[in-house]
Amino acid sequence: MIGMMERRIADLRTEYASGQEQMQQLERRQADLRDTLLRIAGAIQVMEELLAAEKKQIET
Repeated sequence: MIGMMERRIADLRTEYASGQEQMQQLERRQADLRDTLLRIAGAIQVMEELLAAEKKQIET
């Protein structure tokens, strides 16, 4: 019985460590995606400003 419990504890610790690693990978991926979205949002803003300036220049 004790041996079975010890094996189960070892299995649970392994699963826990695996879960922690997956969580860290997801957090890194989330940070990468956040950075990408910020860059895209910045590019959209710049393009919108350039488009507005072009339209204004055409009107005058």
